[in-house]
Amino acid sequence: MTGTDLSTIEILAAEHRLTVVGGFHPAPGDDCPEDAGTLLLFGPSEPGFWAHFSATPEWRDGSADPLDRWSQRVLNSIAARLAGRAILPSDGPPYAPFYRWALRTGRVWASPVQLLVHDRAGLMVSFRGALALPERLDLPMPPKASPCETCNGRPCLSACPTGALTVEGYDVPACHAFLDTSGGQDCLSSGCRVRRACPLSQAYGRLPEQSAYHMRLFHR
Repeated sequence: MTGTDLSTIEILAAEHRLTVVGGFHPAPGDDCPEDAGTLLLFGPSEPGFWAHFSATPEWRDGSADPLDRWSQRVLNSIAARLAGRAILPSDGPPYAPFYRWALRTGRVWASPVQLLVHDRAGLMVSFRGALALPERLDLPMPPKASPCETCNGRPCLSACPTGALTVEGYDVPACHAFLDTSGGQDCLSSGCRVRRACPLSQAYGRLPEQSAYHMRLFHR
């Protein structure tokens, strides 16, 4: 399938509870495939993503890396229908620069605690993969500014109970040490308190089970 548009791609993604969380037209220095006219980033469509994914063969077969394997299968199938190329965060080394790509979309910014924040998903933004397409698709205008600029009180700055996530950056060893304590069990079972404190995150609909899965991978 060629000559498609963004709305058609969203329909294909929605079949798998995915959505386009941003896109851009690659330029020199973006480290995209040379023939890419458009690069789109895909993330979970909430609410409903985890219920959909937990019913898939990859989740149920008991093998390692179910979410990465599912993402690879699904995004490769979408890429094949669109004559594009799927790129996953797990592809590598070398790994694709998803952080830089996210910033290039104009829909994602560095938050006050340096984690990425999305115009709709807030600090719960995540990327299941990217799709490089040869066409230069029409993309909607991104927001003029980060939602953090008008966020009341910026609760992310004070949400971390151990001070591991601040305006100075992320103290990963301090985070891991806290997760080993009884006080850290809430973060392990329900997700990072900083991410949950973001007003946009609270409205996004991610289930605690999904956050717990990612926290277990992070802290293993």
